[in-house]
Amino acid sequence: MMQGCRKGKDGQYSPAFIQNTGSRRGFTLIEVITVTVIIGILAVAAIPLAHNAFQREKEIDLRRALRTLRTAIDAYKKFVEENKIEVDEDTYGYPEKLELLITGIEYKDRKNKTRLVRFLRRIPLDPISGSSNWGLSSYQDKLGSRHWGGQNVWDVYCDSNKKALDGTYYRDW
Repeated sequence: MMQGCRKGKDGQYSPAFIQNTGSRRGFTLIEVITVTVIIGILAVAAIPLAHNAFQREKEIDLRRALRTLRTAIDAYKKFVEENKIEVDEDTYGYPEKLELLITGIEYKDRKNKTRLVRFLRRIPLDPISGSSNWGLSSYQDKLGSRHWGGQNVWDVYCDSNKKALDGTYYRDW
């Protein structure tokens, strides 16, 4: 028996009497285009959200790196204030370079033993620029100056001219 055909009155199979199979399989072209357009619109809407999430993660890393560096500078200053180490008066008790926080300083403990203390294991990378070159300020520099005098390291900042998601400049953090 031929599938999809019926016998006519004359007993012959005729394609004019094709049976309806009940359900169609597959999608029409309009359905495929509609779904594609909807997926495209959703993808275009998701791109800025993904960019903002990536930028926000970099900003969190920047805040963490700045906090780490500033905490190490403060710990060095505290060591000086406790008279555990002697430094030049020109430095006002701040490290002369960031590298000094890594190489460490020698001091004598209560038992008069010489010890080495390090304040950082490494200088963290600036996540905005991707380098370990930070903007430095010395205690003698004018407030807000972007040129390091070189006498000591009083503060660090991101040396980028880019704006953060909140509209502030990274260098002002």
